[in-house]
Amino acid sequence: MSATVTQKRETAADGGTTTRAGRLGALARAELTLLIRNRTTLFVALFVPIGLIASVQVSLKDVALEDTGMSVLEIALTGGIGMVLLMVVYSNLTSAFTARREELVLKRLRTGEVSDPEILAGTALPAAALALAQCVLLVAVGVAFLDVSAPQRPELLVLGVLVGIGLLAALAAATASYTRTVESAQITTMPVFLLSVVGSGLFMPLEALPDNVASVCELLPMTGIVTLVRAGWLGDAATGDLVTAGLNALAWSVLAVFAVKRWFRWEPRR
Repeated sequence: MSATVTQKRETAADGGTTTRAGRLGALARAELTLLIRNRTTLFVALFVPIGLIASVQVSLKDVALEDTGMSVLEIALTGGIGMVLLMVVYSNLTSAFTARREELVLKRLRTGEVSDPEILAGTALPAAALALAQCVLLVAVGVAFLDVSAPQRPELLVLGVLVGIGLLAALAAATASYTRTVESAQITTMPVFLLSVVGSGLFMPLEALPDNVASVCELLPMTGIVTLVRAGWLGDAATGDLVTAGLNALAWSVLAVFAVKRWFRWEPRR
């Protein structure tokens, strides 16, 4: 991390701003600067989810989807929102939290007036804003150019995205607690990433899986989020399914926050 950005963060923590909004804004601006400067991370966050959507759309052409009630394009776009959340929020923030800890930035920030939740939230804000912007773009492109219907229940879609951002930011902080280096973050994030892609219905709806497999997959962290997003866009979910999805997301959010409070490390793992 450059001395300039470090100085900005320390200034924000040592009294350069006195309100919570001001402190969060200063931390977020510094983190955004780092995100923009890291071209590899920015490229992965911006373009890899879109590329995966296109590849999945091609791979699903020969899959029988009659029982799901969804087209290939609808599955690809709604699953793409989940993919954006995984790539931009979860994977990116795990690396960011790990890097800031190993560079002693988190330790320095804790010596000022900024609180622990503000440090984590300020670090997460740029990734959250980028993910939100990409989700809006996916919806706009799908409706305007790909002949997909507008969201039938936008409140559920917005709820799913916002809850997903919060849940995956907390999971990222929890994952960073046992991630030793930025490089190893590619390994430590892999279990959640793979389980979500394969089992949470992102690109293979649970309706297309055997009942016993689908029952297990319903318990995964991203399943509730994907259900809310898909119900918000397509408007075809039963009330019971929405309640189950909400409880799933709530339970995982509580567990993730507990894990962060219990095990998050503020000093380098040495």
